[in-house]
Amino acid sequence: MFQPFQIQSIHHFTLTVSDVRRSCEFYTRLPGFQAVLEFGPRVLLANGNIILALTPPLDSNQAISGDLFNENRLGLDHLSFGVASRDELEQAARWFEQNGIPHGEIRDLGSDFSMYVLAFRDPDNIQLELTAPYPVPERVLINGHIR
Repeated sequence: MFQPFQIQSIHHFTLTVSDVRRSCEFYTRLPGFQAVLEFGPRVLLANGNIILALTPPLDSNQAISGDLFNENRLGLDHLSFGVASRDELEQAARWFEQNGIPHGEIRDLGSDFSMYVLAFRDPDNIQLELTAPYPVPERVLINGHIR
């Protein structure tokens, strides 16, 4: 089948939030994210690999007062940020505790997924995750064969 293009990565994502300043403060507390540009009521954050835009509802007349994110509605379920190892997930859990950010336990998703996940939420209840891959097994040369 003809493929006119191939998506290679995520360039950026935009979250509609109830309070841009509060969300900016939350995301810039996460290691690596920095505010890089304000345009109108929006703020762009970046960490070198990911661009995150925070914006208020586009039409405040249609915004639902007191609304919180719910992954059971159509649209976004969660965002997952990759980290290098389970050790980093453990460091993140300690950092969350020190900074008063509620979070779940580190979960092992098993060999089907070969990764660990640590869930937490932003001020608008948007579900976020840190995800770490299983370690790559060491290969050993035995009698001229890699095992």
